[in-house]
Amino acid sequence: MRTLCRDISYTFPYVVQINRGKLSLEGIAEKALELDVEKVMVVDRWKGGLGKMEFFEVRQGGLESAPPIIYLRSVKFRRDFGEKMPKGRRIKSVAMAVSSKENFEVKKTEKALSAFFGVPTLSLEEAVNSKYDIVMQILTDSSNCVTITFRLVPELVEVGPRIEISPLVWELTR
Repeated sequence: MRTLCRDISYTFPYVVQINRGKLSLEGIAEKALELDVEKVMVVDRWKGGLGKMEFFEVRQGGLESAPPIIYLRSVKFRRDFGEKMPKGRRIKSVAMAVSSKENFEVKKTEKALSAFFGVPTLSLEEAVNSKYDIVMQILTDSSNCVTITFRLVPELVEVGPRIEISPLVWELTR
């Protein structure tokens, strides 16, 4: 979990990683208010396995859930991609390369994650010809497995992390 959080904090230049420890959601809300952040992503264990990613908006009264909840099927970390990330190259900006396929689940996920992380959505061609350092893509394979991946621009070399999702939960009840 910590490796995934570290990889995400390296990928998004404005993300701050904090180890939760035994902090409750109320404790996380207090810490978020102290750090003056508006959004929080919590990576957690689930059924003793890889875990889940939950998204929250910070309010004065605490944290408010923001869909979706992402249950993780598998994760391939940056280190697993070898030396594809050039040494010394820093990520300063991220964009979402939207899928050209008309898959409702992918489109909904692209919109939600783009809004949460505050990244623009572009076509892959626009992203390659842009000022962004990395593009986030949400893809599906033949078995409809949804995957989030990150690629360097303009090379379009996958550098990770690669997050396979199983399943996405849109209806949040608390």
